[in-house]
Amino acid sequence: MITKSIEIKLPRGLEARPVAELVQLASKYESTMHIEAQSRKVNAKSIMGMMTLNLNSGEEVTVIAEGSDEETAVADLERFLQGNAQ
Repeated sequence: MITKSIEIKLPRGLEARPVAELVQLASKYESTMHIEAQSRKVNAKSIMGMMTLNLNSGEEVTVIAEGSDEETAVADLERFLQGNAQ
């Protein structure tokens, strides 16, 4: 299992379109993936769960991944959240 704190650097934070893109990215991986913020933990592969977090630029989240491709998954989510999408 990998746990990593990441600051969101997307200019508009995680509004609808970036959430959809993040969920699509997370869904490419076999690993289970969660985002933890504001004392809540949601499935990173769930659009509805991610939308409930209402995350803004500058906020810090914890990405938690567990599975065979966890390292790649966390690295890709970190790139995305920091505005450096593939």
